[in-house]
Amino acid sequence: MLSTPPALIAVVGPIEPPLLAAWVRHYRRLGVERFLIAFHFPEHVTDQLRHELQAASRELGIIPTGTSTGPWHEHTNTQLRDALRHRAGPGWHLLADADEFQQYPAPLSEVIAQAEKSGHRVVGGLMLDRIAASGHLTGWRPEGGLDLAYPLGGHLTHRLLRGDPRKIVLARHDVTVASGNHRAPGQHPDADRICAVHHFKWRSGVLDDLRRRVQHFSTGAWQEQTPAVRNEASRLLSHVDRHGGVINTSDPRFAFRGVSLDRMPFTWPSEACGIVTAWRPHVAHRPGSETMSAPSDSSSRKE
Repeated sequence: MLSTPPALIAVVGPIEPPLLAAWVRHYRRLGVERFLIAFHFPEHVTDQLRHELQAASRELGIIPTGTSTGPWHEHTNTQLRDALRHRAGPGWHLLADADEFQQYPAPLSEVIAQAEKSGHRVVGGLMLDRIAASGHLTGWRPEGGLDLAYPLGGHLTHRLLRGDPRKIVLARHDVTVASGNHRAPGQHPDADRICAVHHFKWRSGVLDDLRRRVQHFSTGAWQEQTPAVRNEASRLLSHVDRHGGVINTSDPRFAFRGVSLDRMPFTWPSEACGIVTAWRPHVAHRPGSETMSAPSDSSSRKE
């Protein structure tokens, strides 16, 4: 049995302070005791928001390891994350963005013990995109909570954005993890034990963030390794433009349904295993297109 909980590693951008507080509470409930976070603020972020977030972090008992400002190049997050992992040292690392709330089928200690027993050096997750019942990209009230504000969960990243919905949620300290925590080269998570990563990205303000990302990557102000991130943003923007400013919750491809952080969807193990084992990068189309290739039925596993 694991004696030391995993260190949580995260690079945090300009989110609202209540989201940071909810995120910390969530992972403390999972048993996390050590948080290694670094803030990164692009040029448009106000001094007031920077100060509010730094103060909120300290009020939560977390001293940020570092704060940086400037362009959010595609490599920025990876460099900051890896510096945090080096500082965290030996053991297991829990990797989570500040809008990702991981949900496990068992206590963290048991999840890690099972991974070690079966010879796995990573634990995998799958994004479950959370949105408002109306499909609007709305704000939320801390007293109501995220589950109330964004009760639907589905596969927006996978089916619409054509992004990689897989996540490495736990990794041994000496395992290299790729950009975005999507895979660990040479490592294969147990596809029968996939964590649900509740993805609360689709909130008020995200459309401005996506437009900024497209503009900066397109002009070269922010450096990109491939156009994938920019194209994913363009697909979401194109979708909401075609649907009156909302996400189309009735599209069966997205499989939106009521979910909760308190209870995993009953069908999650088989659903997640099917997606993780069949996932392949989509064939490139023009960025705004919503044409989707059918999911593969292959069970061969990718890194």
